[in-house]
Amino acid sequence: MAEAQFQVEVLEKRPVLGGRASSFIPAGGTEPVDNCQHVLLGCCTNLLDFFRRTGAAEKFRFYDSFLFLGPGGLSPLTASVLPAPFHLLPSLLRFRDLGWRDRWVIARAMLAVLRDREPQDGQPMMVWLKQQGQTRAAIENFWRVVLTSALNEDLERLSSRYAFQVFVEAFLSNRRGYRMGVPVVPLSELYSGKILNETCSLQLRTHVARVQSEAGRVGCLQLQNGGEKRADYYISALPPDALASLFPKKLPELWPELEKLRKPEWSPITGIHLWFDRPVMESGQESGQDPGQELDHVTVLGRTIQWIFNRSRIGRKPGESQQGSATPQYIQLVVSASRGLMTMRQDEILSMALRELHELFPRSRKAKLVKSIVVKEAKATVSLQPGLDSLRLGARTPFENFFLAGDWTATGWPPTMEGAVRSGYRAAELVTAAAGTPQHFLQPGLPTAPLVRLLKSL
Repeated sequence: MAEAQFQVEVLEKRPVLGGRASSFIPAGGTEPVDNCQHVLLGCCTNLLDFFRRTGAAEKFRFYDSFLFLGPGGLSPLTASVLPAPFHLLPSLLRFRDLGWRDRWVIARAMLAVLRDREPQDGQPMMVWLKQQGQTRAAIENFWRVVLTSALNEDLERLSSRYAFQVFVEAFLSNRRGYRMGVPVVPLSELYSGKILNETCSLQLRTHVARVQSEAGRVGCLQLQNGGEKRADYYISALPPDALASLFPKKLPELWPELEKLRKPEWSPITGIHLWFDRPVMESGQESGQDPGQELDHVTVLGRTIQWIFNRSRIGRKPGESQQGSATPQYIQLVVSASRGLMTMRQDEILSMALRELHELFPRSRKAKLVKSIVVKEAKATVSLQPGLDSLRLGARTPFENFFLAGDWTATGWPPTMEGAVRSGYRAAELVTAAAGTPQHFLQPGLPTAPLVRLLKSL
């Protein structure tokens, strides 16, 4: 909006930006810690554009390979010379923890995903997988680990429509769609207020208590400190329950659609931060071999832990080498859709995480745990259950000068960071149109490969 020559004021309740993708300073600490590891994929074209606009595009490290770690050892998933949608097929054929029948049913199901023109939002992904004859190993060692990590929901609850979209956009349509970008800095640096302070008026620790509306327009925002904020146009980036609380008690009459979302169902994520006195993540350990190359990240099969990120190595500057076996190492473990951990004590979660880490990387048994932090994000993402599409609202509201943004709105994408940026771009487009100076911000997705278009048309 500022680039479009609007005068913009940003009101943020918290002392930091980023919302559910933010950092905090732990008690007694001095360095920021992310609430959970966040990544982007090559198919997230609007998110990439957003970081370009904010000057943070260079603060990511991109990877062309996913490493799956299971009982059979490491299995890389990386693109071959084959055209999309077959570029990942050779990696699938070499997947150590899948048998030949598992690989065959996965390939057959992915072709069905590609050719399904109208996936059903009312069907859980697990039901669809069983209809497709997927084996137990295929479900647990491939579908579950990929989709639960990507969409933060269990297969038993996950809408098949969103699951299909992940595979089409990230793994099938374009060779670049699956590339993973990991921030090399804390999220507080990605969502720094510096860029906003240069172009907008940024007000942190500013609580909006009520939205005052009349005659089909929003007149002002009443602040918790008694002040008011007036503008020609307003964009809300609040989650639906928080937004609903800002309107008068006549909300069912004024905005019945929003009333339905007073109590959305959320899916949690748990991040486990561990600092050791020496490196613990190296290839070769998992198969009993001598330690080899230090690993940046692994996707874990058959455990409570789903991802492990070597934050020390990821954040290392290009050309900077490890200083020796006594170099401390900071790693982060991630458990998506972690409902089972929400009632566990932090010491119980830590004990489970260390037990699994010791089994995966035996060298960690000899390392000293210097510090640990467990972060439970109870409201990490809106639960992507079947039927969610019918509850997601568009950017327009009953008020002609009030628009919605947020990953939970109807963006055509799951409630992810890409969905959040798409919602903001769409709301900005509507404001410029309402002001009589329409502009276009939404970016197109990656182009669909010719062979993919052909297969879809058959």
